[in-house]
Amino acid sequence: MHDQPSVRELVQAVKNFVDETAMPELTGRAGFHARVASNVLGTILRDIDTRFEADASEKTRLLDLLEAPADTSLSKLNEDLRQRIRAGELTIRSDDLMRHLKMTAIDQLKVDQPNYSALKKAIEEP
Repeated sequence: MHDQPSVRELVQAVKNFVDETAMPELTGRAGFHARVASNVLGTILRDIDTRFEADASEKTRLLDLLEAPADTSLSKLNEDLRQRIRAGELTIRSDDLMRHLKMTAIDQLKVDQPNYSALKKAIEEP
């Protein structure tokens, strides 16, 4: 039985402390740094919540795009993608490449900038 707090729970506890205890007591430069710390912790939490699914989706898209064996690692798939783009084998004329790049960017924006004004529109577009 694993009864220790998860990484997510630990990060959330620190974020709660910064947001609810520290930040209200701080002004000026220290207050600014507390807001930055809170934003970083929020980014970490969103990454924890979405990384597994985003990586799995990215790998599925790359396996199809590159026609690679299912056991190819995500890092190897990305290296192969870079090489094919550099070699001119895949270009912006490839609808599948552009779809993959768009979905990868959307997944990263969900973590880095979830309130980005164009994100909702990008998600809704086919």
